[in-house]
Amino acid sequence: MKFRLMLSQLAMMEAEELEIVGDSAMTELVGQTSVIQGENPVPPAVGMEFETYDDVYYFYSCYAKEHGFGVRVSNTWYRKGKERYRGKLSCSSAGFKKKSGANRPRPETRTGCPAMIKFRLMDNTRWRIIEVELEHNHLISPTSGKSYKSRKIMGVGTKRPLEFEGPEEVEAVKLFQTVIIHAKGGELAADDGDLRKNPDLSNQMKLRKGDAQAALDFFCQMQLMDPNFFYVADLNERGFLRNLFWAGARSRVAYRYFGDVVAIDTTFFGQEFDVLLVSFIGVNHHGQPVLLGCGLLAGETVESYVWLLRAWLTCMLGRPPQTLISDQCKALQAAVSDVFPRASHCIDLTKVMRRISERSGKINQHEAIKAAIYRAVCLSQRAEEFEAAWLDIIHEHGLEDHEWLQNLYEDRNRWVPVYLKETFLAGMLLSIKQNEDATSFFEGYIGNCTSLKEFLDKYDQAMQRSHQLESLADLDSRNSSSVLNSRCNYELQLSKSYASYIFMKFQKEVEGMYSCFGTRQVNVDGQVTAYSVQEHVQLEDGRREARDLEVLFNGSEMEVFCACGLFNLRGYLCRHALYVLDQNRVEEVPPQYVLSRWRKDIKRSYVLDQRSAGIDVDNPVHRHEHLHKCILQVMDEARKSQDRYKVALRVLDEMLNKFHLSENHPE
Repeated sequence: MKFRLMLSQLAMMEAEELEIVGDSAMTELVGQTSVIQGENPVPPAVGMEFETYDDVYYFYSCYAKEHGFGVRVSNTWYRKGKERYRGKLSCSSAGFKKKSGANRPRPETRTGCPAMIKFRLMDNTRWRIIEVELEHNHLISPTSGKSYKSRKIMGVGTKRPLEFEGPEEVEAVKLFQTVIIHAKGGELAADDGDLRKNPDLSNQMKLRKGDAQAALDFFCQMQLMDPNFFYVADLNERGFLRNLFWAGARSRVAYRYFGDVVAIDTTFFGQEFDVLLVSFIGVNHHGQPVLLGCGLLAGETVESYVWLLRAWLTCMLGRPPQTLISDQCKALQAAVSDVFPRASHCIDLTKVMRRISERSGKINQHEAIKAAIYRAVCLSQRAEEFEAAWLDIIHEHGLEDHEWLQNLYEDRNRWVPVYLKETFLAGMLLSIKQNEDATSFFEGYIGNCTSLKEFLDKYDQAMQRSHQLESLADLDSRNSSSVLNSRCNYELQLSKSYASYIFMKFQKEVEGMYSCFGTRQVNVDGQVTAYSVQEHVQLEDGRREARDLEVLFNGSEMEVFCACGLFNLRGYLCRHALYVLDQNRVEEVPPQYVLSRWRKDIKRSYVLDQRSAGIDVDNPVHRHEHLHKCILQVMDEARKSQDRYKVALRVLDEMLNKFHLSENHPE
């Protein structure tokens, strides 16, 4: 069975343009790759790189076998030391035979076919394809059964099964390396990452007996159940499985609604923590974690993370998120900066606070240190306030030489809320749900002794549980009437719009309006008026203190901004902004502050759109995706009877004939 890369034609957000920063080539390449099973390799493309000359030959030979033509070596260039540095592989029908003086010369079988690839050795390390011609000037058929000499030649690096550490398994599955490329000065170049510097860190995935077959069975089953299931594999130079990525249709459609802020969760599992699970997690309108893709990596290197992020970006049709939240892994941070240069990149505050607790455990007065850092992080209203509090903690406890805390402070603009007031976070900086410790989507499904086979067996359970929880929350939001705690019109307005989870959060802000006891106009700049809002705040020791916050209001545009930054942090207006709106007799929350991602009255379809609306006809991946969906509909109708089957065959033959005629007689 041939495995295809299914790229959906998601209608991404209203009137939003498709954009991939620096990765236009990656979209087309990965769009054609997917996992390669048996003899079904990707088409050759300029920029692909291989470890050896023989790897190039084997790759092109398998591609040729799949498409029904043979391969021969047209040219090989050598240096003075007899070292190969350049090569050209052609279709076996390339050129013409020399005329023979024999009485009965063999008939001419060549056609001067132009199909070929040229490749050369780069920096004496890897072979890169530098020129490609895919078109043939003769008919080719993968079902012809014709035998070609190139299919019988096996050199170094050919027909290698997947190999594993521990009990060896010989699998009947071959996976070709998916090449990581990026645009650099108009030329496609390989991304070296850290693999060469640390060849043992992530060179292959450590799997147990049965894991490889379990992975194959899992992907086969998922594609049978879900035609839009997406997966792609990465092999190292010896053909060992290194990295995997996959996402189901539901995850890909959910990204349309909840892909604005994405957390990247990393978890090691296995007896020796030998497999790294990477989950892309969003938060839905009920504040629940929603899975947006999964990856398995052999190790934490820049190269592996870059490969994974680009595979995920391609799966989501090149639409990057606004904000990415990850842990403090330097390799992951470097990869995020490379693949998503325009996205805001934050560090998960919950994990930072947990690490602070672990790191300060051996320090005297560690409980006092933790409490002081928590107050500085969560209660500071201005950057200067946080910095002064942090320095006081460092000096008071003699932590000037604590390298980890120093590095953490240097990264403060990525994890301390006071620096992130202009970054939209949808409530995800602290955690997916504030009453949960972990943000892992698979919490409770994996442990120290979990094998890959066991994880894949439990994957469907985790997905089903997530779907059920969302369905129950949808039902509760639609059918239950919200209890109003005040006579405020804002509460009544949004009780009809917000899902129950977010409405309860918003209610606390409505109630908090009554702790605001005064506004003072401090400045007017054109249409914008600045107010100082006083609020009573409850402190940890039970005392109450008054604090002032600045709120800007533009009456002509109905825009309001509060210095507390709650709208960007949580996705709904704060008590201070509501208080200013109320003081200015604004009866309803302006529509731009009622985000569609929180609404309960929007029908969210988790079925990929079969229509062509929104397709980029200039994008070959989009064309392939849409045509495949149309063909599936034809197949479904044609299988119902012999007559329909014959009609479908006749029409398809007519189409192919028209294509061949148009190729031979272009307009």
